[in-house]
Amino acid sequence: MPAPAAVDPRLLRAFVTVAEELHFTRAAARLYIAQQALSRDVRRLERELGCELFVRSTRRVTLTADGERLLPYARAVLQAHDDLLAAAGRSRPLLVDLNSPGLETHREVLRRARERAPGHELMARYESGLTWAAGELLAGRIDVSFGRFAGLAPALRTGLEQQPVRYEPMAVVLPEDHALAALPEVPLSALAGETVYAGAGNPRTLEWTDLARLLFDGRGITPAPPAPLAVGEEEFQRIMARTRNPILAVVSFPPLPGTVSRPLVEPVPLSPVSLVWRKGMIHPALTELCRSAAEVAVERGWLRRPEGSWLPETDATVMGAHPMSRC
Repeated sequence: MPAPAAVDPRLLRAFVTVAEELHFTRAAARLYIAQQALSRDVRRLERELGCELFVRSTRRVTLTADGERLLPYARAVLQAHDDLLAAAGRSRPLLVDLNSPGLETHREVLRRARERAPGHELMARYESGLTWAAGELLAGRIDVSFGRFAGLAPALRTGLEQQPVRYEPMAVVLPEDHALAALPEVPLSALAGETVYAGAGNPRTLEWTDLARLLFDGRGITPAPPAPLAVGEEEFQRIMARTRNPILAVVSFPPLPGTVSRPLVEPVPLSPVSLVWRKGMIHPALTELCRSAAEVAVERGWLRRPEGSWLPETDATVMGAHPMSRC
């Protein structure tokens, strides 16, 4: 059988990873794919090369003589492929929008990606909201952002890709002397009659304001009216001190002087976070960012929904329709 004119590097990477692990389950975990998909890739490569690469039994996996002979060549091809991608991407950094300084979910994923890809430059940006960032992504002014993908207009979503990262529990930020500040957790029912700020009037964060609207509906919670956008921590504190409105946030929202943050319960409302980038974008550091997001999500259990939690059905559908790693 003649050798193929070209071999997909993905198939070679599957072969090399299984050869290093000699275990399909561990190799699949390393590659963040299903074991069945990995087995299909190895079988496809064997068909294309016209030789058997592994001897498989119920107890062990071993390389055949052909597998031993081809392994160093496969490694050399993958190294050349990675070098080519690195050279292509070295001309500019990957611009990663973290929305706002201090959001720990986004920062942790970026830190892990920087550790995994020290040869690439990943630069942080702060666009304050996925609605605004989506336009910047489509225009090519940033490369990646985080946020609630289901909250974007359909016309924006068609030009973007997403990878689920976390169901982040939501919280409420309160003045230190607020009556609810004494509670370790705040039941949603305790917010009935309160006016809660959730970004109304901020055109950059429409997806967040919409999520709050869905959460407040039928619970007697009034969204705070639109207010001028407070830029900077000092201005944010000043506005909060004047209005004294509780603020809807996430549990990783950075602390502010004079306030306390309390998780919301009964039920636990969730803010769905995805990694988002424009369709067709190619950059070697994007792969590492996606893998890092998947890796951290597994380690932290970020994609396990707490029992009895609250999440809009549209968000559950969007998050569940995508595998954990899309890159």
